Amino acid sequence: MASSSSSLPSMEFDFDEKPHVLAVDDSLIDRKVIERLLINSTCRVTTAENGKRALEYLGLADGQHPSHSVSNHTLKHLKVNMIITDYSMPGMTGYELLKRIKESPTMKEIPVVVVSSENIPTRINQCMEGGAQEFLLKPLQLSDATKLRCHIKKLNN
Repeated sequence: MASSSSSLPSMEFDFDEKPHVLAVDDSLIDRKVIERLLINSTCRVTTAENGKRALEYLGLADGQHPSHSVSNHTLKHLKVNMIITDYSMPGMTGYELLKRIKESPTMKEIPVVVVSSENIPTRINQCMEGGAQEFLLKPLQLSDATKLRCHIKKLNN
């Protein structure tokens, strides 16, 4: 299930102040590393343990229509400025998730960064040609957070 480092506030808060990043990785440790790096870079982070959960969160799962299933307030809260996904995950690879996002008229402009512990040039090229903004090698470092911030896209309301 997708989880967020920020819970719904009891008072009005402008979530647009902090860029929102969706981090997708089957490894809890790697999700926590990404979350910590980005929270320290003043981002709001939501995590998902696999591609299917990420698609559900984004409203792109088979049969989902986000404009009909959630309110405008919820859509604004769920707005994502960047997606970081692991390449190697069971069920759906990061590349397959990338393709689904880039095929969506509503999500295709969101920057997607693919991460992997394996330095395989053909895989890197495939992801970059498929629309990834960046391909980073694990383990992610503090310097990677700076690179990631450059890719965060402020989406129009």
